[in-house]
Amino acid sequence: MAHAAKPAHAAVIGGGVIGGGWVARLIQNGVDVGIFDPDPQAARKIGDVMMNADHALARLTMAPMPPRGEMHFAASIAAAVDGAELIIEAVPERLDVKQAVYDEIEAAAAADAVISSSTSGILPSDLQAKMRHPERLLVGHPFNPVYLLPLVELVGGSATDPATIDRAAGFFAGLGMHPLPIAREIEAFVADRFLEAVWREALWLVKDGIATTQEIDDAIRYGFGLRWAQMGLFETYRVAGGEAGMAHFIAQFGPCLKWPWTKLMDVPELTDELVKTISDQSDAQSGQHSIRELERIRDNNLVAILHALKANDWGAGQTVANWEKSLYDAVPARTETAIDRPLETMRQQVPSGWTDYNGHMNEARYLDCFSMATDAVMRRIGVDAAYLAEGGSYFTVETHIRHLDEVTAGTQIFATSQILRGEGKKMQLFHHLYAVVADGGSRLLATGEHMLIHVDMNSRSASLPRADVAARLAELAAAHEALPRPEGAGRAVGGDQ
Repeated sequence: MAHAAKPAHAAVIGGGVIGGGWVARLIQNGVDVGIFDPDPQAARKIGDVMMNADHALARLTMAPMPPRGEMHFAASIAAAVDGAELIIEAVPERLDVKQAVYDEIEAAAAADAVISSSTSGILPSDLQAKMRHPERLLVGHPFNPVYLLPLVELVGGSATDPATIDRAAGFFAGLGMHPLPIAREIEAFVADRFLEAVWREALWLVKDGIATTQEIDDAIRYGFGLRWAQMGLFETYRVAGGEAGMAHFIAQFGPCLKWPWTKLMDVPELTDELVKTISDQSDAQSGQHSIRELERIRDNNLVAILHALKANDWGAGQTVANWEKSLYDAVPARTETAIDRPLETMRQQVPSGWTDYNGHMNEARYLDCFSMATDAVMRRIGVDAAYLAEGGSYFTVETHIRHLDEVTAGTQIFATSQILRGEGKKMQLFHHLYAVVADGGSRLLATGEHMLIHVDMNSRSASLPRADVAARLAELAAAHEALPRPEGAGRAVGGDQ
């Protein structure tokens, strides 16, 4: 798999549900995007998707996001793809339409641009059949909502250059996704073939009056759907086999495959009557919610599942955790030559997901801000990803926060950090958290004082830092020693304020 490296500039052709989802994921990851869609409502629709995506992102991660990419709605395909390293096609599922789009793309795109189709099932060999440079096209099939679900199936056609697959995999991994290369092209690829099988069986269950649309959905979302979300199919069945494992499961349940349980080899005719039955039942099931409400409910549930999976270091949660780590690692260590003043160690807007019922940032997020500031100081002295991998780090052993003012969602906030002590195993930090006010000034929101001890994570015991880290910390501490002692430093809870 190629090294994760998001594109600097991308293009999205088609601004529907999938195209809008791609735009949101790209923009949130700091990629500039050129967009073309002849629909006069495209900007509004993508704006709606962006609002949901931003709401979801604020709940998904506290990692410092890169500066948002710029969105440009172009008047033509040629203008949209100008300068793009990654070109995503998300137009309707008609081969002739897609091939016509590729003809326009090839006439204007950079020679080394990767062209990725979001098709759900058309073979890439068919897509590239009329292209002048078919080697740079592949299918990059995502899943809705694209800005939340990590999976993207990568399928090459008969003329696709393997290097194109590798490069696309790097692009998508850099966007926090899980690229899944498919060994051979096949209609509907892998994931949608499962969906198609379940869909066919569901149609028969409704047709034969066995279950309603809601009952079928309940069977999935309250049962095996939750297992599939974190363990997939084969691993689920391996667990079902108990201590004897998969072989036992197959021996026990394999004969069931010969039983007449399924109608997957056939599909009921989609008569007007059956379509109306399904539509009416679906309206009864979900009609009380608008599509936007259902999307928000879906996104909130997915965020909660992803958070749980991340906490357990499992499945898609690992992908989110790795993406967050890359975001933290990508924050450049500040290298100001003037170190005789507090260091700016954190700056961002307050996400809506950080606020409580009264619209103010809740108290736990103040600690999160100070945690970010502490991490920035550690990176500043050389405690980076490589240092952590070697087994060294600083652990916080004591914290004192003073909550001095309120702040609402959307407000720009920043933190400064002063080193009060930096010797031996100890590092004592004092952070100030500020809100930016309308005239460009600031108001103090909180202070946080933290004592940290250097730890050898292999032995889980206190230890001296590496010599170069100790030297950088000592240099900062010496420079900050001349600064006035911060008001509130050394106070305990309940002390004079």
